[in-house]
Amino acid sequence: MNIYVSNLSFHTTEEDLNSMFGQHGQVSSAKIITDRETGRSRGFGFVEMPSEEEGKAAMTALNNKEIEGRAISVTVAREREERGGGGSRGGGGYGGGGGRSSNKRW
Repeated sequence: MNIYVSNLSFHTTEEDLNSMFGQHGQVSSAKIITDRETGRSRGFGFVEMPSEEEGKAAMTALNNKEIEGRAISVTVAREREERGGGGSRGGGGYGGGGGRSSNKRW
């Protein structure tokens, strides 16, 4: 069972998540999502538990529990939506010359 955990303190570590959820069953993995540029926590993460029964027990026990001064939210993770990979990227940029005068000054 894949579990989404949000409203985490920026100081919460993957080890902390593993420990919290490990009190309710076996944890396969615990991952804190970080900013690509700064490496700082984005305040949410995912926990994978092989047993759905243990996962549901952990969700019930930990949802809205105050951890490091914040009431965390624990829900079943949704599948990641596919991002359109092919074709053009929408918006922005300098393509097409729209809005520029065609009168050249040089």
